[in-house]
Amino acid sequence: MTSVPHPNPAQPTHHRPEGTPVADDSAPHTLSDTPTSTRTGNPADGLVREPAVSVWTTAQTSPAAQRKGRYVPESTAHPAKMLPAVAAHAIAHYTQPGDLVLDPMCGIGTTLVEAVHAGRRAAGIEYEPHWVDVARANLVLAHQAGVAHEGRVFHGDARQIGTLLPPEYLGQAALVVTSPPYGPSTHGQVAVAPGKGIQKYHHLYGNTLDRGNLANIGHHRLLSGFTRILAGLVPYLRPGGHIAITIRPWREHAELIDLPSQILACGLHAGLIPVERCVALLARAAEHDLVARGSFFQRDFIRKQREAGLPLHLIAHEDVLLLRTPLFSQSSRELRCSQREPGAPVRSVCHVDTRVAREAGAVAS
Repeated sequence: MTSVPHPNPAQPTHHRPEGTPVADDSAPHTLSDTPTSTRTGNPADGLVREPAVSVWTTAQTSPAAQRKGRYVPESTAHPAKMLPAVAAHAIAHYTQPGDLVLDPMCGIGTTLVEAVHAGRRAAGIEYEPHWVDVARANLVLAHQAGVAHEGRVFHGDARQIGTLLPPEYLGQAALVVTSPPYGPSTHGQVAVAPGKGIQKYHHLYGNTLDRGNLANIGHHRLLSGFTRILAGLVPYLRPGGHIAITIRPWREHAELIDLPSQILACGLHAGLIPVERCVALLARAAEHDLVARGSFFQRDFIRKQREAGLPLHLIAHEDVLLLRTPLFSQSSRELRCSQREPGAPVRSVCHVDTRVAREAGAVAS
């Protein structure tokens, strides 16, 4: 496997070992709703569409290298930043230039920055005022670099999305890229002070006493709040618009919390249709293996768990859940009822929803 340089630090380089389908980011293209289909274009128009794939090589360069020159230094302090290459990959593969991209919990504005650099419009919501300022500063930096596309950040609680986003965005968004807060599972940064040992900092979301912050309200209330956010996003997405959610499980007292599956259930409850469940690598794909990019705290945690007899490994990927709105107008209540028809077979959430073909036929007719 050969590493190929890429001019954009937010985009991964390409690795295609035999038998391992990975994403090729050399040219943006729109995916169909069928991950395994081969999508070849008309040779006359110069477009050849690649088959949709499940593994995104999004950590070929370090997080610091991906953010260099695109993000102000204050961005480093956020406790749970999305990898720019993850947002860039989703934007390149699920939107076209000029499309609108949203992020209801935009943090330092990673989704927005990558969207405007890719020639898309972008809007985000952020609860904490400090990160609102940082996200806006990152968009100013993009504009200073010559990016002309609109990027806006709104301050407020995403659970009240209908009162925060302007009405002209209704039915306009092609894609949402976001991630729920991880609360106490964030790692932050580390420093060594003489006589004080290892000190941890930048590892918390704002004021831990602020119960309006989803990161501080407990696991089950987080899921309820996130469901409300997903449902609130639906009116802003165009028919067939996608929501990409990056998420990973975590452990509490050695018990694995399967947050990806729980978030998928939130999407179903909000009336969305599951399309794909992908893997975004957090490790570099080298010639014969993956090279982990674990933080100090991740490595320290794994070492202690192994010493205690639990054979854990460094996290090498996170899940990316892809959901979408119906291809034709249908209310969330109607969609949920149709998903609960008596006697209907249980569908695997790891495969494309079987109604895609029927909806496509309905649109064509």
